[in-house]
Amino acid sequence: MPNGRYSLHDPHDHVLLGEERFSCAPGPAGWRYVSKTYAPDGSTLSTVDLTLDSRSRPLRLELRSGGWQVRGGAVDGVAWVRTDPADPTGASATEGHDRAHAFAGDSPAFLIATARLLRLAPGASARVRLVAFSGAALAPRTFDQGWSLQETEQHPTDSGPLLVERYQVADLETGEQREIHLAGDVLLAAPGIELEELEGPPNAWPSWD
Repeated sequence: MPNGRYSLHDPHDHVLLGEERFSCAPGPAGWRYVSKTYAPDGSTLSTVDLTLDSRSRPLRLELRSGGWQVRGGAVDGVAWVRTDPADPTGASATEGHDRAHAFAGDSPAFLIATARLLRLAPGASARVRLVAFSGAALAPRTFDQGWSLQETEQHPTDSGPLLVERYQVADLETGEQREIHLAGDVLLAAPGIELEELEGPPNAWPSWD
């Protein structure tokens, strides 16, 4: 089970925003990613607990940030409930549903999950509809992304060859594009995200079907 640490930066001025400590691994249900994000002063900003099913769909999602909690999963698209955990009556809870393919957010977990959901061959591209929860408020936003797998390369490592995938990802609403690099179930690099530590090699993405 890889454990590691990402440093998080503003992608424009490169100011350090914090770090995310994570672990991820395949399991009986599919694949699970758990993390905590910390501010530069060490305070906890958010947590992520994401489980994918055998087809890389979001079986279960739980996010916490800024006093808010989101729980969701794949139900005829995706469905979620956004609550204030400090409100025992649930009066602040709001439910949502969208015919989207998956979730998105600030964590590298969502880039890994989307790439594995699409299962692109080198040179192929696809369009995907996502519901994002970002920032302290975890307010939902639905948008479309374009993904293209540019190339795959073998890199030698002490534990054997590592297959690295290079993707071009575009927000189809804003036109913003970014390049990300994946190996198995670990994000190696993306704008504003750097892998600083990794204990153990990435898991090869399982083929359940």
